[in-house]
Amino acid sequence: MADKIARISTQIGRFRTDRLVLAAVCLVAILVAAQQWLSSNPQHNPWAPLDLRNPPGWATHTKLSELRRDKALCRDVLSRSEIDFVALAAEGEGACARPDRTVLSRFPYSGRTPATTCPVAAGMQLWLDQTVQPAALEIFGSAVTQISHLGAFSCRRMYNSKTGAWSEHATGNAIDVAGFELANGIQISLLDDWNGDSQKSAFLRRVRDGGCGIFGTVLSPDYNAAHRDHFHFDQADRNWGVCR
Repeated sequence: MADKIARISTQIGRFRTDRLVLAAVCLVAILVAAQQWLSSNPQHNPWAPLDLRNPPGWATHTKLSELRRDKALCRDVLSRSEIDFVALAAEGEGACARPDRTVLSRFPYSGRTPATTCPVAAGMQLWLDQTVQPAALEIFGSAVTQISHLGAFSCRRMYNSKTGAWSEHATGNAIDVAGFELANGIQISLLDDWNGDSQKSAFLRRVRDGGCGIFGTVLSPDYNAAHRDHFHFDQADRNWGVCR
């Protein structure tokens, strides 16, 4: 009887060992598969360097947020993404000091290309490539050739008040976008088309929504009357975003 019990105990022990070995093998296989998948999908990999040519993924927003605190890292991302830019000398002082003045060399701005912070520049390039152009091609069958803006830098407080918080525009950490022109001649403006032509309105809402995963703040005509004619995009350094 004792021998039988011993044999059963040995079998049970072997079974437990076999299960542990099988579990370890499965875990290793899962880790290897996950590593291979992350290597093929760097937009989801929190440890992969940010490349703006990759589609947005699970880790993109966090990586963009990190750029708000590190100008050198941001410019490394632009270089890695093969985006031409010019780093201008610092200007201003006090609340309107602009230590980061970055100009995108080939961005299709209408008129003079504004100097923004690098995180805003990176956001605008990602927004154009991953949201604006795909939406324009799908809805209108034509690419955007110009993006009109109302400026980036303005040394002022929010809503031009005398005592309120300083605007992100005060350091060039924001830009206001007013409209678009397509290769086929179609022109789209927020003032005229937000609640107008159905296709243009659909386009504007799609590109607004696409900006919400890229910028720290996105304000549209849905927010208030002061934004009836433009999108406000900024890269405010905070742990929460605004999308309205």
